[in-house]
Amino acid sequence: MSLLTHVLACLFGMGSWVAINGMWVELPLVVQEKAPEGWLLPSYLTILIQMANVGPLFITLMHRFRPGALDERPVIYSIVGLGIVATFLLAFFWRHTVMIAGSLRSVPLLVLSFLLSVVDCTSSVTFLPFMMRLRPEYLTTYFAGEGLSGLVPAVVALIQGVGVAHCENATSAANSSALNSSWVSGAGLQSVYQPAKFSVEVFFIFLSTMMAVCLVAFILLNLHPAVARERKSDRYFSPDLETEKRDPGFSLNAQTPEQKPMISPREAAGKESRGSFGKGTYSNLEVVFIFVVLAWVNALTNAVLPSVQTYSCLPYGNKAYHLAATMGAVANPVACFIAMFAPVRSLIFMGFLTVFGTGFGAYIMAMAALSPCPLLVHYTSGTVVIVLAWILFVLSLSYVKVIIGVILRDEGHSALVWCGAVVQLGSMLGAVSMFPLVSVYGLFTSGDPCNTKCPL
Repeated sequence: MSLLTHVLACLFGMGSWVAINGMWVELPLVVQEKAPEGWLLPSYLTILIQMANVGPLFITLMHRFRPGALDERPVIYSIVGLGIVATFLLAFFWRHTVMIAGSLRSVPLLVLSFLLSVVDCTSSVTFLPFMMRLRPEYLTTYFAGEGLSGLVPAVVALIQGVGVAHCENATSAANSSALNSSWVSGAGLQSVYQPAKFSVEVFFIFLSTMMAVCLVAFILLNLHPAVARERKSDRYFSPDLETEKRDPGFSLNAQTPEQKPMISPREAAGKESRGSFGKGTYSNLEVVFIFVVLAWVNALTNAVLPSVQTYSCLPYGNKAYHLAATMGAVANPVACFIAMFAPVRSLIFMGFLTVFGTGFGAYIMAMAALSPCPLLVHYTSGTVVIVLAWILFVLSLSYVKVIIGVILRDEGHSALVWCGAVVQLGSMLGAVSMFPLVSVYGLFTSGDPCNTKCPL
């Protein structure tokens, strides 16, 4: 395997969700600097992301009704180019507002966020199928890069100082800039945001640069001689779907030509007849199980739990929130590296890990529901437990996602298209379920970090 190809696959994967992940981690600073929508902005962003699923829907329908007619490469060039332009324009227009029905609205910010959502959502059904053009080992590296698409913006935002606040006397806080203050209370204390080390504009320029790096990586994956030589000499590479169906070497555990005669034609036919999906490795019931788990895991990791992260962590303090967000983002690529060296494909083990991760997710959801006074809120052990819960939740379910991706990669090109579509479907169902609970019915309470008093 080529180290260069691994690096390029990782950088390519980083561009998949870096724009929207970056937008999420920068929201506290965007809201703090007087976006007219205030803290309703995250809810609007959630709706825009779901509307952007029109991109994956179009790609999936094309593969369903016109198989082989759509080449992912021109689509990838288009969406990554759009991502570069949209993030660059955000740096200059995110502050601009437009008067609509007598109220100021951040129209440029919302429109450009929608375009970025289209870019990132469509990447789920184009980037993964493109990885069929490379050997199976590079798919895990791609997933590691996808995990870094959340980690890198989070680390940069942490360095920037997004959302870091401290408590001040209301009298002295009144002399601070109004832009940096919130949660004013008559109790004598006020939470004051610390000024960021660099501006929102610089952060959006950074995101644009990350998208440009993704484009360069994609160009080199297509054109670099080292990658091309590896493709030509690699029996795993198969550019057309018919060859893919005839080639049994798409499995990570594929046998060498010397081993193939040891499998009788009857055994091979038995394996192929287990189901009608892909190469027939799994029965139809097992395929349904795999996709249900995939949808469930992505609903939890991409929508349900992120929507309540602040409620679950902030009662324990800003340090707990930043540790949970950052270490959770680190856990994603760590899970990908574990999967690279220990790709356990057992569906029973996958089900166990899903239940294991869901258990930690249930604890996180319970703490969010109890906000602003969750369990152990006055104790260091409470902070340790909530941070560990986030790490183990992300670690276990990220491993499940990678293994499902590897399994479906072996089933062929169309299986990865459906993989991307189910990822988006699960994320959409999770977001649609949580939006009314969080934004309409207000079932979760944030509390005031400086003035909320909880019983011991």
